[in-house]
Amino acid sequence: MPKSSLEVVQPEHSRRLLQEELLSLPAAAKLLPRRRGGKKVHTTTLYRWTVNGLRGVVLESLQVGGTRCTSREALERFFERLNRVPTFHRSPATRSQQSKRARIVEKQLDDLGV
Repeated sequence: MPKSSLEVVQPEHSRRLLQEELLSLPAAAKLLPRRRGGKKVHTTTLYRWTVNGLRGVVLESLQVGGTRCTSREALERFFERLNRVPTFHRSPATRSQQSKRARIVEKQLDDLGV
């Protein structure tokens, strides 16, 4: 039975992680700074980063028995790669900007006879 893409581990990532000090995801979460409002980063957040990734970047991890593990170095690589990914934050348009855009679109539709 073929493995799903989530089960396939990059061999070089496995070898690299095995040479580093492995941390369980709860232990790794304790290393991270607190979030807004002083909340700790939850273990499920790290799990999501290892499975789905964040903005196209996946946190390297290994499944050791029933425990998913990563390393301090893998966290460093993950954050380093994340900081290279451009983020596109677009502030919402004001009402006047929305109205102006709507008028432009309406004029274009009228010019086309639609």
